[in-house]
Amino acid sequence: MRIRDLPFSDPGDPDVRSGPRFLLWLGRNQIRGQLKSLFWGLVHHCSIAGYPLAVGLAVQAVVDRSGSRLALACGLTALLGVLTAVGDAMLHRAAVTNWITAAARIQQLLARKTAELGSLLTRRVAAGEVVAVSTGDVEKIGWFVEALSRFLAAATILVVISVGLVLYLPSLGVLVAIAMPFLALSVLPLLPRATRRADVQREKGGRATELASDTVAGLRVLRGIGGEELFLDRYRRASQEVRKAAVHSARMWSLISAVQVLLPGVLLLALVVHGASLARDGRIEVGQLVTVYSAVTLALFPLRSFEEIAMAYSFSRPSAQRAVRVLSLSRNTRPATVDTIPSGDLYDPVTGLLAPQGRFTAVVCGDPDEAGRLAERLGGHAQPEAPESDASEAPDSDAPEPPSVLLGGVPLDELEPGAARTAVLVQDKDPVLLSGTLRELLDVPSSGQVEAAAALSAAQCDDVLAALAQASPDRDCEPLDTRITERGRSLSGGQRQRLALARSLLTDPDTLVLDEPTSAVDSHTEARVAAGVKALREDRTTVVFSSSPLLLDLADRVALVHDGTVVAVGTHRELLRTEDRYRRVVTRDTDDEAAAHQEAHQEVREEAHQEAHQEIEERA
Repeated sequence: MRIRDLPFSDPGDPDVRSGPRFLLWLGRNQIRGQLKSLFWGLVHHCSIAGYPLAVGLAVQAVVDRSGSRLALACGLTALLGVLTAVGDAMLHRAAVTNWITAAARIQQLLARKTAELGSLLTRRVAAGEVVAVSTGDVEKIGWFVEALSRFLAAATILVVISVGLVLYLPSLGVLVAIAMPFLALSVLPLLPRATRRADVQREKGGRATELASDTVAGLRVLRGIGGEELFLDRYRRASQEVRKAAVHSARMWSLISAVQVLLPGVLLLALVVHGASLARDGRIEVGQLVTVYSAVTLALFPLRSFEEIAMAYSFSRPSAQRAVRVLSLSRNTRPATVDTIPSGDLYDPVTGLLAPQGRFTAVVCGDPDEAGRLAERLGGHAQPEAPESDASEAPDSDAPEPPSVLLGGVPLDELEPGAARTAVLVQDKDPVLLSGTLRELLDVPSSGQVEAAAALSAAQCDDVLAALAQASPDRDCEPLDTRITERGRSLSGGQRQRLALARSLLTDPDTLVLDEPTSAVDSHTEARVAAGVKALREDRTTVVFSSSPLLLDLADRVALVHDGTVVAVGTHRELLRTEDRYRRVVTRDTDDEAAAHQEAHQEVREEAHQEAHQEIEERA
């Protein structure tokens, strides 16, 4: 795989049974790149290992006063220099290619999984963990992948040097051959403790990243309640814990590095003492001693690869486990068996909720989280929550799956995902606005039956357009060409909510599910939005999750969900009179207060309803 060929047309189906298996899968998928890196690594290390032979020949040629052998040694040294330069350059090129392609593969897998899971992802995995996996963890995994082939080349050349010295000069080669495995494996007893400390550092770093991302996401709210200093102090403490864990981990790695320097030094000292004794007795030549000493000295360079691969694996293993934690999530969807998009009533067999075709249905839940989960279910998005498990284990795929929501008697699970999204559109309570112009925001797949102006008007976005035009540097630009900042941060919560509602209305699906679409607007605007949505969605199936009396009073049908089951169905006023649980959720008042509250808002509802109808008739 070449960098110019990225991204992958298909990143593959990863082995997510464990972190080490995922790393092995990555290595197998880059076997050609690994072999290329291994080849150039062998060229590089073998050329370096040849220098002692050239130096030994040159020293012995000077001792023997042989000009021809000295010239041969010089020519060999020049050839080895060229091979070293070429091998080093190509090894670096191949290793970096392996790193980039591995990182790109992981990022494509994460992007594919994110698109597949949607909002389910952040309910199963913390947002900070997803950020950590897609940034720092990708880098650490790529480090191990690119270091693996260099380690194999280094290990191979150590074997070659040891065998070659045994054959070249057994009296000293045997000592080197015995010492090399001991030197290479000397850090193994220290690795478990170093790995545990690295895991602690990584865990604390992930918590700090999650805290930082959550703080940035909620910065507007924190400023509103004066909580910046509280969260800043909390992040300071978290960052100090990360620093202490990093220092604690670095001490162990420094000890490993010290061992990697001390033990080879002891070997060189023993080699010099024993070799000098043999040379003094005339049992070996001076050139041979120089050759062996130079070979062992240069062998210390590939020996450092053992420390690097140990560090790379200890850092990449927990990173791979976190990646597996994300990549192993799934929706457990059934194979699609229905090609056409059905129409009809929307029915949830779990709760008993029925939304008749072409009607405006409101749903009241006492628990906002329950309402969000039910809204996701109606769109075929949600799956049963998986129990918390260790990061190295995949979630239980055998968990019982609830029956699918039915649309016109057809289970949504049996539809292609694209067809299911076309049939039922769900807007959650915290919709996202991407940066760009308003025209780009409203450039969404739609039926073509609803104009952008009508959708914006129904969602009461006139003040939003005015605010965007006022903030635009170009005063003469069209309202649809004004720009929206990242996630609409320059707008208020109610303005963002209404723009998102207009986008959903413009899509004009057969069935539209809205979760608290007016929770961030004032009562007067809420009544106008409710009337506009009902008028624009006439003869379309609309399901709205809300506890606002202004919106509920306009619904054709209201369902009360309690403890995961529909316990009452009727109009808003009927349920206020007959259902105590409904009255407590909607009004949060006593019976007498509820009647007074209803009368106080009646005039606002009727006035807003009439104004909305007049505006729609004028635009028509």
